[in-house]
Amino acid sequence: MTIARPFAALSLASAVALATVPALAVQDASPQLPGQMDVTRVAAGTYATDPAHTLVGWRVNHFGFNDYFGSFGDAEGTLTIDPADPSSATVDVTVPITSVSVVSEGLRDHLLRPGANGGDPDFFGPDPAPARFVSDSVAVHEDGTSATVSGQLTMNGITRPVSMDVQFTGAGAHPRSGVETIGFEGTTEIRRSEFGIDTAIPLVSDEVELTISAAFEKQ
Repeated sequence: MTIARPFAALSLASAVALATVPALAVQDASPQLPGQMDVTRVAAGTYATDPAHTLVGWRVNHFGFNDYFGSFGDAEGTLTIDPADPSSATVDVTVPITSVSVVSEGLRDHLLRPGANGGDPDFFGPDPAPARFVSDSVAVHEDGTSATVSGQLTMNGITRPVSMDVQFTGAGAHPRSGVETIGFEGTTEIRRSEFGIDTAIPLVSDEVELTISAAFEKQ
């Protein structure tokens, strides 16, 4: 009996260890994100923006001390894309200027307030038209996941050509709605003076960095 006990204890320990391995494996396995950076997941068709998850961030330098930033939301528009011919893609997106968001409520009021004594406003004014970007061309890069998108940006009643660097960030079925969704990020820089907004230049920089994070849902 004294010889059998160690073998029995060893067998019991081995059984516990073997039973524990699958449980630990399940605990360590990370759930796969619904969206993956896999172009084979992109289905041809027309997509519409998800306004709640599409943002346009902006950044300017303030008095040479530091940068200040904010964002616009509620963007609406369409993307038409064919993964067999991505350079034929078109995008048309409208962004309401009144959706501007900043940390300081006072600054938001300044951006949207009327001009003093009936004059021109410092920035957008109280009833600004939405900004709109309409693409002219898409030049897909060799990696197949990034591109230069060129088009026309209309803001403050003025239309100028703009090119942005765009990166595909993910595609897949939305986990709640089941709708096919595509994500992109884009960056560009504009001069606000070219759109008739020249208040406080150069104390507040003429150059405005734009960062776009967009989600499109298949229609």
